[in-house]
Amino acid sequence: MILLSFGFFLFVFISIGGLSAIKSKHTSADYLLASHSEKPWLIALSAVATNNSGYMFLGMIGYSYLNGISVIWIMICVLIGDFCASLFVHKKLRIVSGKINALSFPEAISKWGGTDYKILRFVGAIILVIFLSIYAAAQLKAGGKALHVLFGWNYAIGSVIGATIVLFYCLAGGIRASIWTNTAQSFVMIAAMGLLFFLSIKEIGGFKNFVSGLKNISPNYFSLFPQGLFFDEWWGLAFFIFGWFFGGFGIVGQPHIMTSFMAMNKPESIGRVRCYYYSWYLLFYIFTIGSGLAARLLIPMLEGFDPELAMPNLTQQIMPEILIGLVLAGLFSATMATADSQILGCSASIVNDLMPKKRNSYFAAKFSTFIITILAMLVSFTDNQSVFSLAMIAWLALACSFAPIITIYSLGGKMSQRLALITMFTGFITMLVWRYLGLGLGVYEAGPGIVAGALPYLINKSISSLRK
Repeated sequence: MILLSFGFFLFVFISIGGLSAIKSKHTSADYLLASHSEKPWLIALSAVATNNSGYMFLGMIGYSYLNGISVIWIMICVLIGDFCASLFVHKKLRIVSGKINALSFPEAISKWGGTDYKILRFVGAIILVIFLSIYAAAQLKAGGKALHVLFGWNYAIGSVIGATIVLFYCLAGGIRASIWTNTAQSFVMIAAMGLLFFLSIKEIGGFKNFVSGLKNISPNYFSLFPQGLFFDEWWGLAFFIFGWFFGGFGIVGQPHIMTSFMAMNKPESIGRVRCYYYSWYLLFYIFTIGSGLAARLLIPMLEGFDPELAMPNLTQQIMPEILIGLVLAGLFSATMATADSQILGCSASIVNDLMPKKRNSYFAAKFSTFIITILAMLVSFTDNQSVFSLAMIAWLALACSFAPIITIYSLGGKMSQRLALITMFTGFITMLVWRYLGLGLGVYEAGPGIVAGALPYLINKSISSLRK
């Protein structure tokens, strides 16, 4: 019954992706950006699904399982940071990308102010392809971990299944297929997480027992102050909030998410997109954290237990088989919804930025999709890091490289190519150093990385003002 239910939802996703081929114009512009034609609600729910990847189903549930209710700060800060950035980046990106006919994220930032920074475009494309490929591999790996727990299958089987499905519908309809299937997957994801949360509360004996149980785990587990803070509690919390605010702000540096906004039918739709996007995102985040906390009460924390497997273990423990299939489909939805956008983002940069002579080659775009999918699948076989760590490193690299640049441009700033490259590398290197020093627990690496990335521009602007 689990396989039947799981298989049904996978069939639905494949069918929706295949149907998108009907609207295909068989051009690289349509394959990579759907000819800027997608409706606001599709863009919003697709972006939510892309953002809420296997990291949410496995990583965030596992993080909540370990750390307690203080993870609520992450939800609050990420949503506020994301919203603040959206107020001046999303609409501007859609306007600029449409005006200059940009087919990729690096092309948009390299031509933003009427410039044509070829080196910035090339370097940006290299960073994008490397880290989006790693990120996509993390998503495929997440699916493999879930199937291993539920069916005892080898980790590689889940990666192969996810990669095969993503490859099929991406080749069929490009980003339009991704947006359509991501929207369907978004409904399955929130239904799965909502069911997991409410059935967990029922198993515990109600919300009152849920709260009292969390209090009994340990004083720290029910504390609003995260563990490992810098300085004392209040100053430490302030630094923690600072880091995670930029964790949300850094979403504008994620090419696979921002490409969805580039495919929006018209810039004026952004208000409706925000309404759909943040309502869905908030609800999903609440269900995710609640499920992680409930898992701590229902699944003992034994030595050697992998917290990232709390979700599939909890599902097996409290759900009938037909609903296990739904939750498993929800997890797969999350991994595929992120992986497909990342793979198509890589394809766009390979064809458009690294092979500019192939810019209008529809075949080259599809062939790049095939190669990147195979590469991500192979990486998912060999890397032994956790889903949380693997995805986080790639996410941080993209956020700290791109968020400072696109923020400066969206606010009307102008930079030389040299300054733009310095901005990119300053953010990236600061993040790596911060992470290497082990300071990320006190201040999430996105904060120092993004702020440091903006400093070269601010310093240069201040010096120019003084000279005048």
